[in-house]
Formats: sequence, structure tokens, C-alpha cells
Amino acid sequence: MTIINGSENLANVENDKLKALINFYKAFNHRDMNLMRSVWLNSKEASMNNPVGGIMRDWNNIESVYDKIFNGTAKVYVEFYDFTLHSADNMFLVTGREKGYFEKGNTKIELAIRTSRVFIKKNKEWKQIQHHGSIDNPDLLKKYQDAIINK
Repeated sequence: MTIINGSENLANVENDKLKALINFYKAFNHRDMNLMRSVWLNSKEASMNNPVGGIMRDWNNIESVYDKIFNGTAKVYVEFYDFTLHSADNMFLVTGREKGYFEKGNTKIELAIRTSRVFIKKNKEWKQIQHHGSIDNPDLLKKYQDAIINK
């Protein structure tokens, strides 16, 4: 699997870690809060670091970010690629890149994000506990931040 965007047929995926990752992108790209809630560890342990929202801790705070994205007027779409998966018995980490876009009204910004996600096994299910995303290009970062702030 070279690109993940959430449209993959899970019946064709044997690796349960990849299924968890696919479900994140399915939830994100389809604005599905119920699925997103099931992907993340819904506890104070969860954390998310990104170029627009900063550092968020606790699932309730993270959920509020997704709520704004899913219920706002902007459309954000991302695909995960050029990634590696590193695992142990009860956790795994994926590191790679996201490409996609932010679109609102007449503004469309092509995104290029370095991304890592950490999942842990809780009650026999993989749950995302941490996400980190960063934008290398300072011009793209400013353009994206300005578009979000001026929404």
C-alpha cells in the first residue's frame, strides 16, 4: 500500500494496524465524527500537535478541532504516502507525508505535511493516541494559517 486516503476496501487489508490507519483517513476525509471518535483514544492521554491548532491534549479538546473542521465551510482532504510503519506488541507508529488540499470559497491551497501518528492497543483495539503534523515550507505554512484564521 503506497497511498492511504480512507477509500480502501478494508476486506482486502489483512494488517489490523493498517486498518486502524485507514479508518482515520476515512473518518477525516468523509467528515465522520462517529468513526473519528472510535479511531482515537477518548481520554486525557491523547495529544495532537499541528501547525494551525498548536498542541492539544485530551480527547475532548481534539474532538473540538475535528468538529470545527467537519462542520465548518472549509473542505480539507489529505492522503498519507511515503510512510513507514514501526511496531511493537501494543503500539505502532507511522511516519510519512500527507498531500491534499484546503478549500474555502475561491481559496484552494495544496497541502504538503510531514505527519506521524501513534496508536496503542486498548481492549484489543488500536486507538490513536498521538498525532504530529508540520509544514516545512514557510510560505505554505503562512498561507495555510492565514486562510484558517481568516475563515
